[in-house]
Amino acid sequence: MAWRQLPLGPLQTNCYIYSNDKKECLIIDPGGDANKLIGILQQQHIKPLAVLLTHAHFDHIGAVDDVRNKWGIPVYVHSKEKHWLTDPSLNGSQFFMAGAIKVADADEIIKSEGILTIGDFSLEIFETPGHSPGSVSYYSSEEGVVFSGDALFAGSIGRTDLPGGNHDQLIKSIHDKLLTLPEDTIVLSGHGHETTIEQEMESNPFLNGF
Repeated sequence: MAWRQLPLGPLQTNCYIYSNDKKECLIIDPGGDANKLIGILQQQHIKPLAVLLTHAHFDHIGAVDDVRNKWGIPVYVHSKEKHWLTDPSLNGSQFFMAGAIKVADADEIIKSEGILTIGDFSLEIFETPGHSPGSVSYYSSEEGVVFSGDALFAGSIGRTDLPGGNHDQLIKSIHDKLLTLPEDTIVLSGHGHETTIEQEMESNPFLNGF
């Protein structure tokens, strides 16, 4: 498996193209700039199988409908945020200059933790709320990588001052679900550059004492 980080949309949110040797991929958090994303996939002859959302804030969903409609693929989101896709007051877009963002309902609802298998891809779903109620992280033990959304960043953690945010809950999510992963696990976040669990345990100022 391979991954490509692609900053997209008004906040340059990291979208990830997670691909295999068969030129298939999962698209994680397509935040915007649909034409750019679609163009890259077409140019490289990569076929998307699904869209996975770590959560449903506006800067992570802007290109969802364009990608879904282009390839006829399902979109996955946690049940606690299934209504956020169609509601700008919940996904936060009505509060930002980007304007109201709405996309169609998700095709697949994540209801609990477990293994998600799509084609040759297998990812473990961790519920990591705190930044938002339905935040999830996608982990591959085989590849040693976790897509953490806006829970954990290089040197920082997700903001918790948006609707449904909870600082204590986020710290618990990071401590219980992410910091328990092997220390060499690569963390691919929703913003910024990649890091590792070890690096965040040692130097993240928000996680002192862990």
